[in-house]
Amino acid sequence: MVNLCNSRVFVPFVIYVLVALAVHTETKERRKDGKGSRRKHDRTNNKILQQNSTLQNSSPDPIMGGVDAGDLQVVWEEDFEKSIEEMVTQVRNNSALSKNKCVVDRQLWMSNSRSLSPWSYRINHDENRIPVDIPEAKCSCVGCINPFTMQEDRTMTSVLIYTKIPVRRRLCDKLSKKPRKKKKCVPHYRTVVESIAVGCTCIV
Repeated sequence: MVNLCNSRVFVPFVIYVLVALAVHTETKERRKDGKGSRRKHDRTNNKILQQNSTLQNSSPDPIMGGVDAGDLQVVWEEDFEKSIEEMVTQVRNNSALSKNKCVVDRQLWMSNSRSLSPWSYRINHDENRIPVDIPEAKCSCVGCINPFTMQEDRTMTSVLIYTKIPVRRRLCDKLSKKPRKKKKCVPHYRTVVESIAVGCTCIV
């Protein structure tokens, strides 16, 4: 009976002591945190800034590492113009891309020859634009290729598919036939968006 009473008294006492210790410890920690919160906050901010700086300078991405927004824009424009030049070279060197025949050639892997609205590519040349040359699609059929007969069916129509791309347009032509007498025009380029045909599709 005595042991039972002791256990009934001991268990609540232990719980009380644990709770009191927890409250005391929490109060003590809060006081410490209150005194050093500003220092800790400043140290954390400095650490984050140092980490961000390190990440920026040591980025595995050759484009993102140590470049700002202006440099990224220049890199993007250079890559875009290089891609356009490569496509122009392919069109000039590959006759399968430039032939204008209303037929489907399933032996070729290129989309323009396997489409039911086949198309060819031509070079869109403009001296007052950068890039000067851009490959552009031209539908090879007025109608569409019937998938059952593999012949042109003019009850349907092939239409161009357009996309918009950024180019740099020269606003003042150097080679103007009628030069202005008042002021000499200084050519400058401005980025504009132009529509370029990239393929063909069939509509009913």
